[in-house]
Amino acid sequence: MSAVVRGNTLLYKGSNFFRQRLVLSVLSGKPVQITEIRTLDDEPGLREFEVSLIRLLDKVTNGTVIELNETGTSVYFQPGLLFGGTIQHDCSLQRGIGYYLEVLCMLGFFCKEPLHATLRGVTSNNIDPSVDLIKTSMFETMKKFILDDEGLKLKISKRGMLPLGGGEVIFECPIRRQTRPVQLLDSGMVKRVRGIAYALRVSPAIANRIVDKAKGVLLQFLPDVYINTDQSRGKQSGKSPGFGIHLVAETTNGVYYSSEQVFFPSFGLSNMLIQSEGEPPSVPEDLGTAAAQRLLYEIYLGGVVDSTSQALAILFMALGQKDVSKLVVGPLTENSIWFFRHLKEFFGITFNIENYENEEKVLLTCVGIGYTNISKRTI
Repeated sequence: MSAVVRGNTLLYKGSNFFRQRLVLSVLSGKPVQITEIRTLDDEPGLREFEVSLIRLLDKVTNGTVIELNETGTSVYFQPGLLFGGTIQHDCSLQRGIGYYLEVLCMLGFFCKEPLHATLRGVTSNNIDPSVDLIKTSMFETMKKFILDDEGLKLKISKRGMLPLGGGEVIFECPIRRQTRPVQLLDSGMVKRVRGIAYALRVSPAIANRIVDKAKGVLLQFLPDVYINTDQSRGKQSGKSPGFGIHLVAETTNGVYYSSEQVFFPSFGLSNMLIQSEGEPPSVPEDLGTAAAQRLLYEIYLGGVVDSTSQALAILFMALGQKDVSKLVVGPLTENSIWFFRHLKEFFGITFNIENYENEEKVLLTCVGIGYTNISKRTI
């Protein structure tokens, strides 16, 4: 549902795309009011993970005003100065650390102080991008929009799986005055595949079984495939058992495509949330095969960023210097389509969207608004 504007405040209804609206509110400085949040549900109002997101945004800003009604079905958010600095945050276990880390990736360059964030919670689930995916795919996307990526780091101190979590990551992001315009049209040819399979609080042999099947699929297409195993022990393995795999393909033009699959033995099959179609993988061999097939599908979709990094790339194109940016992506995700709508409402910017070469790929063109980090000192 599109926004209604009252004064300087944008009014929305419902809980959809809650994160997008708060992130763009912080960047644009425009307050938002969101009402009728799950009013028809058995449990109306904000969920625990959404309240945790609000707390995180409050930590990275100064002077933010937040007003919640008693039932949590209405929230008023007036953003303050994007400050950054050193923060620690315990993420809700209902969502992965990636849910919160994506927000920090979007905001990090524009803080007043370099961001040093320690986040605790679930490092991998099948709803949000894992910490591994953000470290490869999203970081490489961020690097395309800045000249110097020194200081951009993500360290996985501990892994944590559902339902108890126990993971910890350290995210460092430098500040930049502006993002630069890009002209990225050719993704190149895939030259190698790398990955990591992890087994937490289960038999270490499981990780090797995942690797064998994933390599069996990928070696049919290219010879350079190498997948590490991460068999964390003790406190480094979190509080719950589980196993999974993350794969990343690199092209000759420095484009990265990622895929992942995760399994939580303590949850059982009936409660698993998984992105792939059909029955969720229940044994390590099936997990490895599903992840490899998902990676091949991501490569088939094409583009110079993978589907999980589309919104991040779109944001940096829109905020870039007042010059033309062009980017080729695969089919637009629902998240990206709504991101275009929200960008128009918060910043008044529109994109030219057209088919590129075939019906699958999309060419995005825009002129950046010249967004500047006014807190970044220049010499």
